Amino acid sequence: MTTHLKIAFLALNDAAVLVAAHECGFAEAEGLSLELIRTTSWATLRDRLVFGQVHAAQMLAPLALAVTLGLSQQPAALAAPYKLGVNGNMLVMATDFAKALEQDLPARLADPLGTAHDFAAAIGLWRRKPVIGVVHRFSSHALMLRYWLASAGIDPDRDVVLRVLPPSLTVEALGAGEIDGFIAGEPWGSAAVEAGLAEAVAIGERIWRRGVEKVLAFREVWLEENPDTTDRLLRALAKAAAWCDDPENHAALADLLADPRYVDQPADLIRRALSGQIVARPGEPAIANPDFVLFSREATPFPWRSQALWIYSQLVRWGMVERDDSLAAKAGSVFRPDIYRRALADSDVPMPGASMKVEGAVTTPLSVGSRQRELTLGPDRFFDGRVFDPERIDDYLADFAPQR
Repeated sequence: MTTHLKIAFLALNDAAVLVAAHECGFAEAEGLSLELIRTTSWATLRDRLVFGQVHAAQMLAPLALAVTLGLSQQPAALAAPYKLGVNGNMLVMATDFAKALEQDLPARLADPLGTAHDFAAAIGLWRRKPVIGVVHRFSSHALMLRYWLASAGIDPDRDVVLRVLPPSLTVEALGAGEIDGFIAGEPWGSAAVEAGLAEAVAIGERIWRRGVEKVLAFREVWLEENPDTTDRLLRALAKAAAWCDDPENHAALADLLADPRYVDQPADLIRRALSGQIVARPGEPAIANPDFVLFSREATPFPWRSQALWIYSQLVRWGMVERDDSLAAKAGSVFRPDIYRRALADSDVPMPGASMKVEGAVTTPLSVGSRQRELTLGPDRFFDGRVFDPERIDDYLADFAPQR
């Protein structure tokens, strides 16, 4: 008997694994029928999951924590046993603003720390506080943007205006002059560049390499009550993710995502980001960033609890939640490596033996212990060279400027 699942998503490239699982038969092979429900905003998607209108959702990782910690409307215990991808976002700014930045585009993207200082100088030359669009207060993009800005002495709550708007409306808002730039998942940054409205300023992959992005989120009570269905879904997603990561499939994947039911943007634009070919300025050659977005390799889907705790540390840093060991434990428990291991125990998918690691400490490819075949983790460094030890959160926070 086929099990029918409703899953909410937004029009973004990193819905790829869900789309591939549905369109390429990976879900069907596990006895699942997926109904993918396109949603406009993260707030609406959150509500659909919390109120049980869908069984699962593509979700911003920090939003899953925020809902569980009671920082968002209608608190609910959520669980994330699977990451849908890492990185894949980009900060773009209006072409006039970008004139004050490093004009060598490869150098600009390769040196986020230097570009942050250029950005600080550009603010002083701008006619007002720049308005930067973010897709949600509790998004990985917004937290990385705050981290990046602060590295150059920019106060993200004082020196710029952060305005929340759905990803699909960012390009329109930029064209209307309502914002001066935005940070969002692809293909929206590339769409703004393609339209001649903006230039790429920084990419998430260079701010935090292999930084957590979207997760597959469930209501915890549903997850616990439906272990077999959960496991089958995760097995289907793991196969779909491997298919999505294969460069030979990028053209087909881009065609799938270009469908009006999903991302509804030109396939060529989508394929560029999937392949890590970033056009930073209209008419300029693409800049190769082969790790711009990952779906499967290097244990990308594995839900490291240390990454959930890094998110928690940033929520504390910006005064969004209190520093409390019980809250930290609650935040860390949103990510569920135990479910991931259970679902894929009989597969050949390599997975780490540990559930936490020191984030930012891997500077070159590293072989690690795995209960399946050999596993190599790629570099995960932060652009400023800091490392995050999940067992020393207070020391990590103390290394920044005074907290809010």
